[in-house]
Amino acid sequence: MEAASGTATAEGTTAGGARPPAGPGHARPGVKHWAVVAAGCVAVVAGALAAGPASGTPAPIRPAPRALPAAEAPDPAKAELPLDCGPFPVKISVHFGADLGDGKPGTVAAAHCDAENGTPPDAVFLLGPGPDGRPVVLATLLSEQENLTVSRLALRSDGVITGHAQGYSSDDVPRFSPDVSLDLTWTRQGARWTRTQTQAPPAQA
Repeated sequence: MEAASGTATAEGTTAGGARPPAGPGHARPGVKHWAVVAAGCVAVVAGALAAGPASGTPAPIRPAPRALPAAEAPDPAKAELPLDCGPFPVKISVHFGADLGDGKPGTVAAAHCDAENGTPPDAVFLLGPGPDGRPVVLATLLSEQENLTVSRLALRSDGVITGHAQGYSSDDVPRFSPDVSLDLTWTRQGARWTRTQTQAPPAQA
């Protein structure tokens, strides 16, 4: 750093012989120093701007989840569902069509084997468009092996799938009198769906 002209060091005198004023012995920064500092600040700001987005264009907004008319959604009756029903046909219990927020039509359907006796358990599937108009299974949301009967499926405005199901606490419970009642929700997490459930009064079925 350069010292300002006419200023003495701590032990010297000025050119006129007078004693220097008391204070620190270093010289005050000159104009050149502040110019260098200012240039450095400008460089930092410019670097920050360069690291930011090149334009003010906002990121694309994903479409909001919404229900779809049956004519615009995959028909679950045309899907080949992974149910082992033997000689019995597959029956769709309840279903709805929706765009789940990815801009593609889908159908959420509960289905079971249409046996003549008993209460066959339901499975819940997410269906998407397939080749030749035949829907394909994108995800199994509930397996028939959980022995639940689904009575309601719906779509919330935030894209969460909700449902209600009943079941049995043991094999000793009569099939005509389920003693387990559950409220179900399915939430998308990336490419997967996570299910949660809470106990509910049986009267809700």
